[in-house]
Amino acid sequence: MRENKFNIAVLIDGDNAQAKLIKEILEEVSKYGKATIRRIYGDWTTPQMNSWKEVINQYSFNPIQKFAYTTGKNSTDSSLIIDAMDILHSNSVDGFCIVSSDSDYTGLAKRIREEGMFVMGIGRRITPQAFVQSCEIFTFAENLGEEVEEEKKPEKTSSRQNVVAAESPTKSSHPKIDLRLIDRAFEISSDEEEEIHIAKIGASLRKIDPSFDPRTYGFRNLTDLFKSLNKYVVVRNEVNGLNYPLVKLK
Repeated sequence: MRENKFNIAVLIDGDNAQAKLIKEILEEVSKYGKATIRRIYGDWTTPQMNSWKEVINQYSFNPIQKFAYTTGKNSTDSSLIIDAMDILHSNSVDGFCIVSSDSDYTGLAKRIREEGMFVMGIGRRITPQAFVQSCEIFTFAENLGEEVEEEKKPEKTSSRQNVVAAESPTKSSHPKIDLRLIDRAFEISSDEEEEIHIAKIGASLRKIDPSFDPRTYGFRNLTDLFKSLNKYVVVRNEVNGLNYPLVKLK
């Protein structure tokens, strides 16, 4: 985790993101730094941007107007990219967060990383791997609350739907943990030590897969994920009253 002085530009593709997650997006960004520049791009004359209008003032975002000059295509992508390059060369931030599921931002993410700057992405699971892998960290929007909201919806359902829901428990909606990835990250982090700080393993996991997130597998954090694995043991490690868990092989 980075210090609070680490300034991040949050650039949202309003045509390709959801306004209902704005609070969660900022909370996710706050894990790595402070969202100093906040911009949302889109054609604000269209109905699809109405949901963003309700949150821009509440969360201090600047709306950037971009008209669609061609049917079925808008200029949001190019506008966001141009602004990002201007911000990059202004040296006013230490990193970027690009909120979109669009592969058009792959080149931008690569360019930012080439400058040695932090770049994270936030988008749906349908986001192309090229964009995901171009970021240092990529968080799936589904891990920020969408799945929770969807699970709460089916209160007024038919008896048949209730039977289907009962046959398909929530746990089955999560993918299986990639144990090869876990083992590889543990191996990279070990340095021939028996007990490894879990934060160090987490950093290795992100290097291998920028989209790795315990929430994807139904766990609140990495500690809970490792506690569920038979191969590993989580060891409590208190330093100045705080717990910095260690992980070792059984």
